[in-house]
Amino acid sequence: MLPHVERALLAGHDLVLLGERGQGKTRLIRTIAGLLDEWTPVVAGCEINDHPYAPVCVRCVRLKEEAGMDLPVWWRHRDERYAEKLATPDTSVGDLIGDVDPIKVAQGRTLGDPETVHYGLVPRANRGIFAVNELPDLAERIQVALLNVLEERDVQIRGYQLRLPLDVLLVASANPEDYTNRGRIITPLKDRFGAEVRTHYPLDLDLEVDLILQEAELAAEVPRHLLETLARFTRFVRDSKAVDARSGVSARFAIAAAETVAAGAMRRAALTGEETAVARVADLPAIVPSLMGKVEFEVSEEGREQEVMEHLLRRAIAETFRRTLGGADLSGLLDRFDAGETVDTGELVTAGDLLTRLGPVRGLAKIMAALDLAGDSPGQAAAAVEFALEGLYLTRRLSKDVSGDEATYRL
Repeated sequence: MLPHVERALLAGHDLVLLGERGQGKTRLIRTIAGLLDEWTPVVAGCEINDHPYAPVCVRCVRLKEEAGMDLPVWWRHRDERYAEKLATPDTSVGDLIGDVDPIKVAQGRTLGDPETVHYGLVPRANRGIFAVNELPDLAERIQVALLNVLEERDVQIRGYQLRLPLDVLLVASANPEDYTNRGRIITPLKDRFGAEVRTHYPLDLDLEVDLILQEAELAAEVPRHLLETLARFTRFVRDSKAVDARSGVSARFAIAAAETVAAGAMRRAALTGEETAVARVADLPAIVPSLMGKVEFEVSEEGREQEVMEHLLRRAIAETFRRTLGGADLSGLLDRFDAGETVDTGELVTAGDLLTRLGPVRGLAKIMAALDLAGDSPGQAAAAVEFALEGLYLTRRLSKDVSGDEATYRL
């Protein structure tokens, strides 16, 4: 995707980013402003950022004629040269392009005076970047107002013989389903965009994990193997035939899942007095009911949503277990169950209690090393043990009984 964006920018093309929700379209658009010069000169007090050497608005042209080389100049930072509008059905042409300013008229100026114009967001982004999020949500008659901006690079404001040649890059975002469901981008407007770039979700698992680490605000420690499980779970949900692929599964799904798991660990620490809050497998089931609202299921799956999500979560845990501990020696852990012993755990069972119930485990250090748990805290040790127990259950080497928030592992 990035090479396509780079080529479009080097070509000076306006572009539309097309992709499912939660693919970082808005984030990408906002980073484009970082390519602008950090500071740029503008005519002091100009609403549309006129260049001092080549002003285009009536006011600045008059000031240049009067002041000559003494024309006052301001310096505008690149952050001020980026404007963004979320397209909503109530957006008007006046919001985007401009309209008559009744206050200026009330001050005694005539309606035909070009200086009575109140400029909209697009002219105010002159010599900068203007972004429209969810472009298909704009009413079609409002989209027409952007035709001249994209092709002739000027704006037309009702009742005025006014032509403002603008220097603006227009970038828009849209979801594919928007073309048929909520609205559409009119054909003449699509034709005027120089480039259409399809966005996508992270292509590999490590990028998905990195995205979670970058964006999630975690209230407790979430070990890497659990983050990998959540990333896998997200990808399984995206690929599931039970989920409507047209709507997609946002990257916010995985971020919210990680934050929910961390919150579960923090809740356990607050209620039990546990010294360090470390997330464990017992915190994972809570994400299913909290995240179902982020997923659009196929009509044929109505009533089975929770069952589908729980199945995909178990798959994600099992797959992560096979990758991390599939080749590990877990006989020391299995030995604890040879005499018919059981181990009880749950979301409110502290790490110390879990380790006490389990007793000494031969090879625990190697299990923790395989899971990249370098610390020696009880919370990390409990996270490693509980993940290994759940993996052994999912690979049919242990059985598990669940009662409410408690789970019992046995042979």
